[in-house]
Amino acid sequence: MKPYPLKFKPEMKERVWGGRALEQFGLELPEGPIGEGWMIGDHPNGTTKVINGELAGLGLDEIREKYGSSVFGAKGYSANSRFPLLIKLLDCNDDLSVQVHPGNDYDKLPPGELGKTEMWYVLNAKPGAKIIYGLKPGATRESFAEAIADNRIMDSLQEVEASAGDSFYIPAGTVHALCAGVLVAEIQQNSDTTYRLYDYDRPGLDGKPRELHIEDSLEVTAYDNSGATRMATEVSRPNEWLRLASSPYFTVEKGVTKGGWALTSMPDSFTILVICDGSGTLEWSGGSIGLERGNCFLLPADLGDYSLNGEATVLRCYLP
Repeated sequence: MKPYPLKFKPEMKERVWGGRALEQFGLELPEGPIGEGWMIGDHPNGTTKVINGELAGLGLDEIREKYGSSVFGAKGYSANSRFPLLIKLLDCNDDLSVQVHPGNDYDKLPPGELGKTEMWYVLNAKPGAKIIYGLKPGATRESFAEAIADNRIMDSLQEVEASAGDSFYIPAGTVHALCAGVLVAEIQQNSDTTYRLYDYDRPGLDGKPRELHIEDSLEVTAYDNSGATRMATEVSRPNEWLRLASSPYFTVEKGVTKGGWALTSMPDSFTILVICDGSGTLEWSGGSIGLERGNCFLLPADLGDYSLNGEATVLRCYLP
């Protein structure tokens, strides 16, 4: 097979806090409040399938089995393991639960599950939109547990404003919550494990309160410094990458294309491209494909030379 950029049919997830904003990307949504579009993923709770080219109809798990390191690269492929990342678009029509994710070393992880370090890039934010991002300075496990027991958890949390173009790096152990009015691209470890601390006493989709995970949350929370960082991501010059997040699990960069931008795939890692704004074309030796806002592509490690043409804001993600 001659390598080419892979585009997938998203797996849509109904969430109590979701809405219909993902329709603006030309995505087909089922009925109900859709909070998450899993754009590229290989997880027991959702595996995306290719919709373009020779591999159309194959799931990401089948591509792993058939093509291994030629697509994923030496860093991205190992026998009997899933694709290492999960790429999402999130429509936060309402506040998400206050939550925290475990690291890989937490001994109560479900069998086969990874920890969850992630990052957000804000695609759009309504005026006054906020994000809960970490504990206030001086919080300890004892003071945090007491605040939870007294129904004062919000007193322990930091709130920050969110604007389009902001980037948030969220290592495992960071207490956080996306709030109403933000539309986000999320790059994360391939995990679907979330521990909820607080859910505003609202019913879930089944009309019953959603489960909280207080003890697990208290166990995995980083009380001193989780390593979380945030930044406004102004790109000073076109056709150059700005580093947004570096972790042991992924590197994420932002670039703004203008005209033609010649690039090369990385031989030891796949590359993920997320089109945040604008339009253009992605061209390689075997063809070209249009770029539109919300598109996500997996570039095989053996793709070789390619170019981004037009005017678009792009996230590039790869394994460190």
